[in-house]
Amino acid sequence: MRVMALDYGSKTVGVAISDPLGITAQPVETIHRDNEVSIKKSIARIKELVSMHDISVIVLGYPKNFNNTEGERCKKTIEFKERIERNIKKVDVVLWDERLSTKGALRVLTDLSRKEKDEVIDKMAATLILQGFMQANPAVFDKK
Repeated sequence: MRVMALDYGSKTVGVAISDPLGITAQPVETIHRDNEVSIKKSIARIKELVSMHDISVIVLGYPKNFNNTEGERCKKTIEFKERIERNIKKVDVVLWDERLSTKGALRVLTDLSRKEKDEVIDKMAATLILQGFMQANPAVFDKK
């Protein structure tokens, strides 16, 4: 069993996947799309990855504001969560506070050029989201 994390943005979805024991999180890929509303291909790719890696839980980064309020991105993230749940039946989708995940990813990537950062930032943010979830929820991996 593995857990997948998603960093959902307006034109990309960063993807990270745990190892089967829930010890490490690895960046997998960044799914790109032309615009915010065309997410069918993104959902289809996530569905492929769920099947390929035996994913049982998807952790979806939830972009709350620093003052703990929920803005427009939260609304869009909930809509994306609902789309995932309608299209991928065998997984649980959990919202996870992602505040500081992109800033944390930028700190990790300090030695890269701007272009290189743009290519990996979303999947690194997903990796940090997943690591935080795994540290807070080790029992998830006891359900084998």
